[in-house]
Amino acid sequence: KSISAAPSFEEYLKQRAGEGTTAAAAPAAAPAPAPVAAPAPFGAGAPAPFIPKSGITREADGTTSGMDLSGNTWQADSEKMGATDTGDFFPEGYDPANEIAFTVGMEGSQGAGQKDRGPQLPGMENLGEDAIQFGGIEEASDIPEGMEFVMSSVPDGEVPMQVAGTSKGAEVVLSVKPVCMGFEDFYAAFTSDSHPSFSVSPCAGRMDRRGGEMTELVIKCEPGGKSGSWTGNLVINLPEDNSKICYVVKAEVF
Repeated sequence: KSISAAPSFEEYLKQRAGEGTTAAAAPAAAPAPAPVAAPAPFGAGAPAPFIPKSGITREADGTTSGMDLSGNTWQADSEKMGATDTGDFFPEGYDPANEIAFTVGMEGSQGAGQKDRGPQLPGMENLGEDAIQFGGIEEASDIPEGMEFVMSSVPDGEVPMQVAGTSKGAEVVLSVKPVCMGFEDFYAAFTSDSHPSFSVSPCAGRMDRRGGEMTELVIKCEPGGKSGSWTGNLVINLPEDNSKICYVVKAEVF
């Protein structure tokens, strides 16, 4: 056998260049895609797709079958045997009828609104009712000497009276509203130019403060068998307040 000489390096490069040109000229064909099967029509003659179902189904009218809608009937033992979380708030043998009511002491320690108005202590309910008072503020009972009763130009009110001349007289009660900020001593009398048949009682006393109880004065007319139209000017002096209240009393004696 003859042994051929090995190709030179230049020949090897030319051989490799020729192989690359041939491969570029004839590229390999891409594989064809696999055909996709068309979906089978759903209808008569075609099997229905598999749909898993549960035990609960909904009908066409909206109702549900296979579901228990009656609710949960389970109950705890506490519901069957009674409540077990009730605290032990009362001692054994507790009787509300024999215990102190919750309303005791609501009015305070001074007993506001009660008759005694004293402390809420046993045996002291009538404290002060039989006590003897010494000193204190004395209420006026007589008109001071030299006090003048002068009618104002504009009276505070008018008191009409109807009196029979043959009677012993007639009385009318006048309620005077308090006008001072505090308790004030008052003195009441008719002016000197009033008809002498008029009188008033009490002539002195203490008037309540503003908003308190009214002071009641009794006006009396004693005709003494006479008749006519008589007028009297009643003046109530409040010396500590430097004021006065005036009324015109008109009596028709027949």
